[in-house]
Amino acid sequence: MIQTSARLLKLLSLLQSRRFWAGAELGRELEVTERSVRRDVDRLRSLGYPVHAATGVGGGYQLGAGKELPPLPLEDDEAVAVAVGLRVAATGPVKGLEEASVRALGKLEQVLPKRLRRKVSALDAVSVRLGDVGPGFDADALAVMANACRDAEVLRFEYSSREGAESARLVEPYRLVHTSHRWYLLAYDLEREGWRTFRVDRIRGRPTTGRRFKPRPLPSDDVAAYVSQAVSTDAYRLRARVTVHAPADVVAARLSGVAGRIEERGPERCLVHAGGDSLEALAFYLGFLGFEFEVHEPKELIEHLRRLSERLARAAGRTEAAAQDPGAR
Repeated sequence: MIQTSARLLKLLSLLQSRRFWAGAELGRELEVTERSVRRDVDRLRSLGYPVHAATGVGGGYQLGAGKELPPLPLEDDEAVAVAVGLRVAATGPVKGLEEASVRALGKLEQVLPKRLRRKVSALDAVSVRLGDVGPGFDADALAVMANACRDAEVLRFEYSSREGAESARLVEPYRLVHTSHRWYLLAYDLEREGWRTFRVDRIRGRPTTGRRFKPRPLPSDDVAAYVSQAVSTDAYRLRARVTVHAPADVVAARLSGVAGRIEERGPERCLVHAGGDSLEALAFYLGFLGFEFEVHEPKELIEHLRRLSERLARAAGRTEAAAQDPGAR
């Protein structure tokens, strides 16, 4: 009985790991006959797991969705990943998930083996969140948008622009793109007849869905790069084009997905397209990179950097003089 129960759990884990399994494949994995596989599948069905079977050539088994959520066996690394993710969600920016995440985490930690609890506790003990996690948004609204993208349903919502202007939007949603701090919705605006990128936290209330639509070709094969371009430069009042003397991958590691777009220009150089609402913000952003760089445009930024460098040089001179004369006030 114990051996059979262990085999059932392994069978369930296999069915969850892949969309479709042939009966012979499952038999080899479990080291039993196909007849035993059929019996084990019947036992899983009796426990409430909806296992669908297809007969004939190419037949096999597929785990479907049921009316209730059955137990989910997890591998060690999967259990740790879920526990850490729940800890993050409990204090994360997605509104409405905090309490549910805490409850789920409590249930999971109650059954975690001691060795896995130590791993999760160690990660929690040495992890420190730096600064703001970014604007919050509603989990239910995010789910509505995700389902609308999947099912090709028109979305209607109220949207607040960067300047605070409110507007009603009717869109065809296609993709949800997220960075470390924000979620974005890539959609085709039916009234403005063009592709738009919407910040999810600026969508007011809960969106409503409408009729189905026939998906149109996406504006780019690389959706992530398209959205990055839209939110890193196009959305800002000022745009800069800068050559940075460092490898593109090294520079990319210091930038978030919305801080700039990078083009490789050789092993030790790259071209960075950045946006900002002020010359001061662009100057800080470029100085923060920590590499040598040259600004190609705009000219106003070049002049601002010249004045800033002169002011910093004077400040450094005064600091050096004060250090040489500790008694000076």
